[in-house]
Amino acid sequence: MIAKDRKALFKSPPTVFTDKLISQETRRSKALEEQKRRRAQKFDSSRQLDSFADLNLGNSDDDGDLEHEPEIIREGVSGFVQMVSQPVENPSVSSDAHNGHETIQSGRRQRKNKRKRVKAKPSKWADKCMYAELLEMNEEAHLWDNQSGDVIDGLPRDLEAGWVAVAPVPAGKRCLAITHQSAGVVGISPNTTLRSRVLGKMLLPRFPSSLPPLTVLDCILDVNWRDSGIIHVLDVLKWKGQDVGDCETPFRFWWRDTRLAELSKPPLPSGTFSFTPPSVTADTSSQNAGSSNMSTSEHYRFPYPTSFVPIPYHTDTTLTSLSSFVIPMARLTREISVDIPVHVSPPEFTSHDMAIDGTQDSVLSRSTTPVVVRVDSDGLLLYVSHASYEEGTSPLSCWIPNKAITERPEHPSGLKGDDSPLDLFQRLVQRRTVRNIHAGLSVQDSMDI
Repeated sequence: MIAKDRKALFKSPPTVFTDKLISQETRRSKALEEQKRRRAQKFDSSRQLDSFADLNLGNSDDDGDLEHEPEIIREGVSGFVQMVSQPVENPSVSSDAHNGHETIQSGRRQRKNKRKRVKAKPSKWADKCMYAELLEMNEEAHLWDNQSGDVIDGLPRDLEAGWVAVAPVPAGKRCLAITHQSAGVVGISPNTTLRSRVLGKMLLPRFPSSLPPLTVLDCILDVNWRDSGIIHVLDVLKWKGQDVGDCETPFRFWWRDTRLAELSKPPLPSGTFSFTPPSVTADTSSQNAGSSNMSTSEHYRFPYPTSFVPIPYHTDTTLTSLSSFVIPMARLTREISVDIPVHVSPPEFTSHDMAIDGTQDSVLSRSTTPVVVRVDSDGLLLYVSHASYEEGTSPLSCWIPNKAITERPEHPSGLKGDDSPLDLFQRLVQRRTVRNIHAGLSVQDSMDI
Protein backbone atom coordinates (compact mmCIF):
# COMPACT_ATOMS: atom_id res chain seq x y z
CA MET A 1 0.00 0.00 0.00
CA ILE A 2 2.85 2.37 0.80
CA ALA A 3 4.59 1.65 -2.50
CA LYS A 4 1.35 2.33 -4.37
CA ASP A 5 0.93 5.68 -2.63
CA ARG A 6 4.50 6.66 -3.43
CA LYS A 7 3.97 5.76 -7.08
CA ALA A 8 0.80 7.87 -7.23
CA LEU A 9 2.60 10.74 -5.54
CA PHE A 10 5.46 10.56 -8.04
CA LYS A 11 3.09 10.71 -11.00
CA SER A 12 0.95 13.51 -9.59
CA PRO A 13 0.81 16.61 -11.85
CA PRO A 14 2.20 19.91 -10.55
CA THR A 15 -1.32 21.24 -9.90
CA VAL A 16 -1.79 18.67 -7.13
CA PHE A 17 -0.07 19.84 -3.96
CA THR A 18 0.24 17.12 -1.31
CA ASP A 19 2.33 18.95 1.26
CA LYS A 20 1.18 22.24 2.70
CA LEU A 21 4.77 23.15 3.64
CA ILE A 22 5.83 23.30 -0.03
CA SER A 23 2.58 24.63 -1.47
CA GLN A 24 2.53 27.53 -3.87
CA GLU A 25 1.08 29.75 -1.16
CA THR A 26 4.07 29.07 1.09
CA ARG A 27 6.59 29.66 -1.68
CA ARG A 28 4.80 32.87 -2.59
CA SER A 29 5.06 34.13 0.99
CA LYS A 30 8.76 33.32 1.07
CA ALA A 31 9.32 35.11 -2.25
CA LEU A 32 7.56 38.22 -0.92
CA GLU A 33 9.66 38.18 2.25
CA GLU A 34 12.81 37.83 0.17
CA GLN A 35 11.80 40.81 -1.95
CA LYS A 36 11.18 42.88 1.16
CA ARG A 37 14.58 41.91 2.54
CA ARG A 38 16.36 42.85 -0.70
CA ARG A 39 14.45 46.12 -0.91
CA ALA A 40 15.40 47.04 2.66
CA GLN A 41 19.02 46.06 2.04
CA LYS A 42 19.15 48.17 -1.11
CA PHE A 43 17.62 51.11 0.73
CA ASP A 44 20.13 50.84 3.57
CA SER A 45 23.05 50.59 1.16
CA SER A 46 21.88 53.74 -0.63
CA ARG A 47 21.97 55.59 2.70
CA GLN A 48 25.62 54.45 3.21
CA LEU A 49 25.15 53.71 6.89
CA ASP A 50 28.25 51.51 7.02
CA SER A 51 30.53 54.46 6.28
CA PHE A 52 29.30 56.20 9.44
CA ALA A 53 29.61 53.19 11.74
CA ASP A 54 33.15 53.96 13.01
CA LEU A 55 32.71 57.70 13.36
CA ASN A 56 32.71 59.43 16.77
CA LEU A 57 32.37 62.96 18.05
CA GLY A 58 36.02 63.13 19.18
CA ASN A 59 37.28 64.49 22.46
CA SER A 60 35.11 66.90 24.34
CA ASP A 61 36.20 70.29 25.64
CA ASP A 62 36.70 68.85 29.12
CA ASP A 63 39.60 66.72 27.86
CA GLY A 64 41.79 69.72 27.07
CA ASP A 65 44.35 69.01 29.81
CA LEU A 66 45.74 65.84 28.29
CA GLU A 67 49.17 64.73 29.41
CA HIS A 68 50.47 64.12 25.94
CA GLU A 69 49.48 66.26 23.02
CA PRO A 70 49.75 64.81 19.52
CA GLU A 71 53.17 65.20 17.98
CA ILE A 72 53.33 67.01 14.66
CA ILE A 73 55.95 65.70 12.28
CA ARG A 74 57.46 68.28 9.99
CA GLU A 75 59.61 66.63 7.39
CA GLY A 76 60.10 67.03 3.70
CA VAL A 77 59.46 64.51 1.00
CA SER A 78 63.13 63.63 0.62
CA GLY A 79 62.81 60.85 3.14
CA PHE A 80 60.25 59.11 1.03
CA VAL A 81 62.31 59.10 -2.14
CA GLN A 82 64.23 56.03 -1.04
CA MET A 83 60.97 54.15 -0.59
CA VAL A 84 60.23 54.33 -4.29
CA SER A 85 61.09 51.03 -5.93
CA GLN A 86 63.84 51.08 -8.48
CA PRO A 87 62.86 50.18 -12.07
CA VAL A 88 63.39 46.60 -12.99
CA GLU A 89 66.24 46.06 -15.38
CA ASN A 90 65.41 44.74 -18.80
CA PRO A 91 66.24 41.08 -19.31
CA SER A 92 69.26 40.31 -21.36
CA VAL A 93 68.63 40.02 -25.06
CA SER A 94 71.64 37.82 -25.59
CA SER A 95 69.73 34.60 -24.95
CA ASP A 96 69.82 31.77 -27.37
CA ALA A 97 67.71 32.45 -30.51
CA HIS A 98 66.67 28.83 -30.75
CA ASN A 99 65.23 28.78 -27.23
CA GLY A 100 63.41 32.03 -27.89
CA HIS A 101 61.84 30.60 -31.02
CA GLU A 102 60.59 27.56 -29.11
CA THR A 103 59.13 29.78 -26.40
CA ILE A 104 57.20 31.85 -28.94
CA GLN A 105 55.86 28.74 -30.63
CA SER A 106 54.73 27.19 -27.33
CA GLY A 107 53.02 30.44 -26.36
CA ARG A 108 51.14 30.50 -29.63
CA ARG A 109 49.98 26.90 -29.13
CA GLN A 110 48.78 27.68 -25.63
CA ARG A 111 46.80 30.69 -26.83
CA LYS A 112 45.30 28.63 -29.62
CA ASN A 113 44.24 25.91 -27.19
CA LYS A 114 42.72 28.52 -24.90
CA ARG A 115 40.65 29.88 -27.78
CA LYS A 116 39.31 26.40 -28.43
CA ARG A 117 38.41 25.84 -24.78
CA VAL A 118 36.62 29.15 -24.35
CA LYS A 119 32.86 28.65 -24.43
CA ALA A 120 30.37 31.19 -25.66
CA LYS A 121 29.21 33.40 -22.82
CA PRO A 122 25.48 33.38 -22.17
CA SER A 123 23.59 36.49 -23.11
CA LYS A 124 23.00 39.00 -20.34
CA TRP A 125 19.34 39.05 -21.40
CA ALA A 126 18.84 35.32 -20.84
CA ASP A 127 16.03 34.41 -18.41
CA LYS A 128 15.29 38.04 -17.54
CA CYS A 129 11.52 37.81 -18.04
CA MET A 130 9.26 37.32 -15.03
CA TYR A 131 7.80 33.96 -16.05
CA ALA A 132 4.60 32.96 -14.27
CA GLU A 133 4.00 29.62 -12.61
CA LEU A 134 0.91 27.59 -13.45
CA LEU A 135 -1.62 28.31 -10.70
CA GLU A 136 -1.89 25.21 -8.51
CA MET A 137 -5.61 24.47 -8.12
CA ASN A 138 -7.47 21.46 -6.83
CA GLU A 139 -11.23 21.20 -6.83
CA GLU A 140 -11.13 18.01 -4.76
CA ALA A 141 -8.56 19.14 -2.19
CA HIS A 142 -8.51 17.41 1.19
CA LEU A 143 -6.33 19.94 3.01
CA TRP A 144 -7.66 22.40 5.54
CA ASP A 145 -6.24 25.58 6.98
CA ASN A 146 -5.93 25.14 10.73
CA GLN A 147 -6.50 28.84 11.38
CA SER A 148 -9.50 29.60 9.19
CA GLY A 149 -10.84 26.08 8.68
CA ASP A 150 -11.24 26.64 4.93
CA VAL A 151 -10.40 24.09 2.29
CA ILE A 152 -7.11 24.85 0.54
CA ASP A 153 -8.19 24.86 -3.11
CA GLY A 154 -5.16 26.72 -4.49
CA LEU A 155 -6.76 30.15 -4.88
CA PRO A 156 -4.80 32.86 -3.04
CA ARG A 157 -6.34 33.90 0.27
CA ASP A 158 -5.98 37.59 -0.63
CA LEU A 159 -7.25 37.17 -4.19
CA GLU A 160 -9.78 39.99 -3.86
CA ALA A 161 -7.43 42.61 -2.41
CA GLY A 162 -3.82 41.74 -3.18
CA TRP A 163 -3.72 40.81 -6.86
CA VAL A 164 -3.88 42.33 -10.35
CA ALA A 165 -5.36 40.44 -13.30
CA VAL A 166 -4.12 40.68 -16.89
CA ALA A 167 -6.54 39.54 -19.58
CA PRO A 168 -6.90 38.63 -22.35
CA VAL A 169 -3.30 37.46 -22.72
CA PRO A 170 -2.59 37.04 -26.44
CA ALA A 171 -0.99 33.99 -27.96
CA GLY A 172 2.56 34.55 -29.15
CA LYS A 173 6.25 34.35 -28.31
CA ARG A 174 7.49 35.87 -25.05
CA CYS A 175 10.46 38.22 -25.54
CA LEU A 176 12.18 41.40 -24.39
CA ALA A 177 12.09 44.59 -26.46
CA ILE A 178 15.31 46.54 -25.84
CA THR A 179 16.19 49.95 -27.25
CA HIS A 180 19.71 51.31 -27.62
CA GLN A 181 21.27 54.70 -28.03
CA SER A 182 21.00 55.84 -31.62
CA ALA A 183 22.40 58.91 -33.33
CA GLY A 184 19.67 58.98 -35.95
CA VAL A 185 16.07 60.13 -35.87
CA VAL A 186 13.77 58.24 -33.49
CA GLY A 187 11.42 56.06 -35.51
CA ILE A 188 13.71 55.92 -38.52
CA SER A 189 17.10 54.84 -37.21
CA PRO A 190 17.30 51.17 -36.11
CA ASN A 191 17.36 51.22 -32.31
CA THR A 192 15.33 48.22 -31.11
CA THR A 193 16.08 44.53 -30.75
CA LEU A 194 13.95 41.58 -29.62
CA ARG A 195 15.52 38.99 -27.30
CA SER A 196 14.17 35.52 -26.60
CA ARG A 197 13.01 34.70 -23.08
CA VAL A 198 15.21 31.70 -22.25
CA LEU A 199 18.52 32.23 -24.06
CA GLY A 200 18.34 35.95 -24.78
CA LYS A 201 19.06 35.47 -28.48
CA MET A 202 18.04 38.00 -31.12
CA LEU A 203 14.75 37.12 -32.76
CA LEU A 204 14.88 39.85 -35.43
CA PRO A 205 17.55 42.18 -36.78
CA ARG A 206 17.66 45.62 -35.20
CA PHE A 207 14.72 47.73 -36.42
CA PRO A 208 13.46 51.29 -35.85
CA SER A 209 10.72 52.10 -33.35
CA SER A 210 9.33 55.13 -31.54
CA LEU A 211 10.44 53.83 -28.13
CA PRO A 212 12.92 56.04 -26.27
CA PRO A 213 16.50 54.80 -25.81
CA LEU A 214 17.53 52.65 -22.83
CA THR A 215 14.06 51.10 -22.52
CA VAL A 216 13.35 47.44 -21.71
CA LEU A 217 9.84 46.02 -22.14
CA ASP A 218 8.44 42.58 -21.40
CA CYS A 219 6.50 41.71 -24.56
CA ILE A 220 4.64 39.00 -26.44
CA LEU A 221 5.31 38.91 -30.16
CA ASP A 222 2.00 38.28 -31.88
CA VAL A 223 1.76 35.06 -33.85
CA ASN A 224 0.55 37.04 -36.88
CA TRP A 225 2.84 40.04 -36.47
CA ARG A 226 3.85 39.96 -40.13
CA ASP A 227 0.22 40.59 -41.06
CA SER A 228 -0.57 43.16 -38.37
CA GLY A 229 2.78 44.58 -37.17
CA ILE A 230 1.65 44.15 -33.55
CA ILE A 231 3.79 43.35 -30.53
CA HIS A 232 1.94 43.17 -27.21
CA VAL A 233 3.52 44.88 -24.19
CA LEU A 234 3.04 42.95 -20.95
CA ASP A 235 5.28 44.78 -18.47
CA VAL A 236 8.03 47.39 -18.25
CA LEU A 237 11.47 46.98 -16.69
CA LYS A 238 13.16 50.24 -17.70
CA TRP A 239 12.08 53.45 -19.38
CA LYS A 240 14.70 55.94 -20.59
CA GLY A 241 17.22 54.30 -18.27
CA GLN A 242 14.95 54.64 -15.23
CA ASP A 243 14.50 51.34 -13.38
CA VAL A 244 10.76 50.71 -13.09
CA GLY A 245 10.97 47.01 -12.21
CA ASP A 246 11.40 47.78 -8.50
CA CYS A 247 7.98 49.43 -8.39
CA GLU A 248 4.77 47.63 -7.47
CA THR A 249 2.60 45.98 -10.11
CA PRO A 250 -0.24 48.56 -10.45
CA PHE A 251 2.26 51.40 -10.87
CA ARG A 252 4.24 49.50 -13.52
CA PHE A 253 1.11 48.82 -15.54
CA TRP A 254 -0.08 52.43 -15.20
CA TRP A 255 3.35 53.68 -16.26
CA ARG A 256 3.32 51.30 -19.24
CA ASP A 257 -0.05 52.51 -20.54
CA THR A 258 0.73 56.20 -19.94
CA ARG A 259 4.11 56.19 -21.68
CA LEU A 260 3.00 54.06 -24.63
CA ALA A 261 0.07 56.41 -25.22
CA GLU A 262 2.50 59.34 -25.52
CA LEU A 263 4.52 57.74 -28.32
CA SER A 264 4.14 59.07 -31.82
CA LYS A 265 3.26 56.74 -34.64
CA PRO A 266 6.37 55.81 -36.63
CA PRO A 267 6.30 55.84 -40.43
CA LEU A 268 5.21 52.53 -41.85
CA PRO A 269 8.04 50.57 -43.43
CA SER A 270 8.15 49.63 -47.08
CA GLY A 271 7.34 45.96 -46.72
CA THR A 272 6.45 43.41 -49.33
CA PHE A 273 3.17 42.31 -50.85
CA SER A 274 2.21 38.69 -51.19
CA PHE A 275 -0.70 37.04 -52.94
CA THR A 276 -1.78 34.99 -49.92
CA PRO A 277 -5.15 35.95 -48.40
CA PRO A 278 -4.75 38.21 -45.33
CA SER A 279 -5.62 37.01 -41.82
CA VAL A 280 -7.06 40.40 -40.88
CA THR A 281 -10.49 41.78 -41.66
CA ALA A 282 -10.98 45.28 -42.98
CA ASP A 283 -13.06 47.64 -40.86
CA THR A 284 -16.53 48.37 -42.12
CA SER A 285 -15.86 52.09 -42.00
CA SER A 286 -12.81 51.69 -44.19
CA GLN A 287 -14.70 49.54 -46.65
CA ASN A 288 -17.12 52.40 -47.24
CA ALA A 289 -14.31 54.95 -47.52
CA GLY A 290 -12.46 54.04 -50.65
CA SER A 291 -11.36 50.51 -49.94
CA SER A 292 -12.10 49.60 -53.54
CA ASN A 293 -8.53 50.65 -54.42
CA MET A 294 -7.11 47.82 -52.28
CA SER A 295 -6.42 44.70 -54.24
CA THR A 296 -8.08 41.64 -52.77
CA SER A 297 -5.35 39.31 -53.98
CA GLU A 298 -2.40 41.22 -52.52
CA HIS A 299 -1.51 41.28 -48.85
CA TYR A 300 1.06 43.47 -47.08
CA ARG A 301 3.79 41.82 -45.00
CA PHE A 302 5.48 43.79 -42.21
CA PRO A 303 9.29 43.45 -42.07
CA TYR A 304 9.28 44.18 -38.30
CA PRO A 305 6.75 45.09 -35.57
CA THR A 306 5.55 48.68 -35.60
CA SER A 307 2.66 48.82 -33.08
CA PHE A 308 3.38 48.39 -29.34
CA VAL A 309 -0.02 47.54 -27.86
CA PRO A 310 -0.45 47.22 -24.06
CA ILE A 311 -2.33 44.21 -22.68
CA PRO A 312 -5.35 45.23 -20.54
CA TYR A 313 -5.01 44.88 -16.77
CA HIS A 314 -7.64 44.91 -14.03
CA THR A 315 -7.04 46.02 -10.44
CA ASP A 316 -10.55 45.01 -9.37
CA THR A 317 -10.14 41.31 -8.58
CA THR A 318 -13.15 40.84 -6.36
CA LEU A 319 -15.00 37.57 -6.85
CA THR A 320 -17.89 39.36 -8.51
CA SER A 321 -15.60 41.18 -10.95
CA LEU A 322 -13.68 38.01 -11.76
CA SER A 323 -16.85 36.02 -12.49
CA SER A 324 -18.70 38.67 -14.47
CA PHE A 325 -15.91 40.56 -16.27
CA VAL A 326 -12.32 39.33 -16.05
CA ILE A 327 -12.84 35.62 -16.76
CA PRO A 328 -15.21 36.27 -19.72
CA MET A 329 -12.63 38.68 -21.15
CA ALA A 330 -9.95 35.99 -20.87
CA ARG A 331 -12.05 33.83 -23.20
CA LEU A 332 -12.86 36.45 -25.84
CA THR A 333 -10.98 37.40 -28.98
CA ARG A 334 -9.59 40.91 -28.77
CA GLU A 335 -10.04 43.29 -31.71
CA ILE A 336 -7.33 45.89 -32.39
CA SER A 337 -7.42 48.54 -35.12
CA VAL A 338 -4.17 49.08 -37.01
CA ASP A 339 -3.12 50.89 -40.20
CA ILE A 340 -2.04 48.65 -43.05
CA PRO A 341 -0.35 49.95 -46.23
CA VAL A 342 -2.16 49.17 -49.45
CA HIS A 343 -0.87 48.82 -52.96
CA VAL A 344 -2.24 51.88 -54.79
CA SER A 345 -1.20 53.03 -58.24
CA PRO A 346 -2.40 56.61 -58.88
CA PRO A 347 -3.56 57.44 -62.39
CA GLU A 348 -0.75 59.92 -62.97
CA PHE A 349 1.89 57.24 -62.34
CA THR A 350 2.46 54.12 -64.31
CA SER A 351 4.25 51.07 -63.11
CA HIS A 352 7.12 51.85 -65.50
CA ASP A 353 7.50 55.41 -64.15
CA MET A 354 7.46 54.26 -60.53
CA ALA A 355 10.13 51.71 -61.28
CA ILE A 356 12.33 54.40 -62.79
CA ASP A 357 11.99 57.38 -60.43
CA GLY A 358 11.63 55.30 -57.22
CA THR A 359 8.28 56.80 -56.14
CA GLN A 360 6.70 53.47 -55.32
CA ASP A 361 7.84 53.45 -51.67
CA SER A 362 6.53 56.98 -51.09
CA VAL A 363 3.17 56.10 -52.62
CA LEU A 364 2.89 53.00 -50.44
CA SER A 365 3.83 54.86 -47.28
CA ARG A 366 1.05 57.43 -47.84
CA SER A 367 -1.62 54.90 -48.81
CA THR A 368 -2.94 53.13 -45.72
CA THR A 369 -6.23 51.73 -44.60
CA PRO A 370 -7.45 50.87 -41.07
CA VAL A 371 -8.12 47.21 -40.46
CA VAL A 372 -9.33 45.28 -37.42
CA VAL A 373 -6.98 42.57 -36.25
CA ARG A 374 -8.48 39.74 -34.23
CA VAL A 375 -6.12 38.41 -31.56
CA ASP A 376 -6.92 35.09 -29.91
CA SER A 377 -6.69 34.88 -26.14
CA ASP A 378 -4.36 32.42 -24.48
CA GLY A 379 -5.58 32.81 -20.92
CA LEU A 380 -5.32 34.91 -17.77
CA LEU A 381 -2.36 36.15 -15.72
CA LEU A 382 -2.40 37.07 -12.03
CA TYR A 383 0.25 39.29 -10.42
CA VAL A 384 0.79 39.96 -6.73
CA SER A 385 -0.06 43.62 -6.27
CA HIS A 386 2.73 44.49 -3.82
CA ALA A 387 5.44 42.55 -5.65
CA SER A 388 8.14 44.04 -7.83
CA TYR A 389 9.39 42.60 -11.12
CA GLU A 390 11.38 39.42 -10.54
CA GLU A 391 13.62 37.67 -13.04
CA GLY A 392 12.97 34.03 -13.91
CA THR A 393 10.09 31.78 -12.93
CA SER A 394 8.32 33.17 -9.87
CA PRO A 395 5.23 32.22 -7.79
CA LEU A 396 4.47 35.96 -7.55
CA SER A 397 2.87 35.65 -10.98
CA CYS A 398 0.41 32.85 -11.82
CA TRP A 399 -0.72 31.64 -15.23
CA ILE A 400 -4.21 30.28 -15.97
CA PRO A 401 -4.52 29.08 -19.60
CA ASN A 402 -7.90 28.83 -21.26
CA LYS A 403 -7.00 25.70 -23.22
CA ALA A 404 -7.01 22.16 -21.90
CA ILE A 405 -3.67 20.75 -20.82
CA THR A 406 -2.92 17.39 -22.41
CA GLU A 407 -1.45 14.35 -20.65
CA ARG A 408 -3.20 15.13 -17.39
CA PRO A 409 -5.02 12.69 -15.09
CA GLU A 410 -8.74 13.20 -14.89
CA HIS A 411 -9.34 13.29 -11.15
CA PRO A 412 -6.52 14.59 -8.91
CA SER A 413 -6.70 18.28 -9.87
CA GLY A 414 -10.40 18.39 -10.64
CA LEU A 415 -9.97 18.82 -14.41
CA LYS A 416 -12.32 16.57 -16.34
CA GLY A 417 -12.38 15.84 -20.03
CA ASP A 418 -11.75 18.96 -22.08
CA ASP A 419 -11.77 21.29 -19.08
CA SER A 420 -9.14 24.02 -19.09
CA PRO A 421 -7.47 25.53 -16.01
CA LEU A 422 -9.58 28.64 -16.63
CA ASP A 423 -12.75 26.51 -16.31
CA LEU A 424 -11.50 25.13 -13.00
CA PHE A 425 -10.56 28.62 -11.84
CA GLN A 426 -14.07 29.87 -12.61
CA ARG A 427 -15.67 27.02 -10.66
CA LEU A 428 -13.43 27.67 -7.65
CA VAL A 429 -14.24 31.38 -7.75
CA GLN A 430 -17.96 30.62 -7.85
CA ARG A 431 -17.62 28.13 -4.99
CA ARG A 432 -15.77 30.69 -2.87
CA THR A 433 -18.46 33.26 -3.68
CA VAL A 434 -21.18 30.92 -2.45
CA ARG A 435 -19.17 30.08 0.67
CA ASN A 436 -18.70 33.78 1.47
CA ILE A 437 -22.42 34.39 1.04
CA HIS A 438 -23.26 31.57 3.43
CA ALA A 439 -20.65 32.83 5.90
CA GLY A 440 -22.14 36.32 5.74
CA LEU A 441 -25.64 34.98 6.34
CA SER A 442 -24.42 32.97 9.31
CA VAL A 443 -22.80 36.05 10.83
CA GLN A 444 -25.95 38.07 10.24
CA ASP A 445 -28.07 35.42 11.92
CA SER A 446 -25.79 35.31 14.95
CA MET A 447 -25.96 39.11 15.23
CA ASP A 448 -29.76 39.03 15.07
CA ILE A 449 -29.87 36.47 17.85
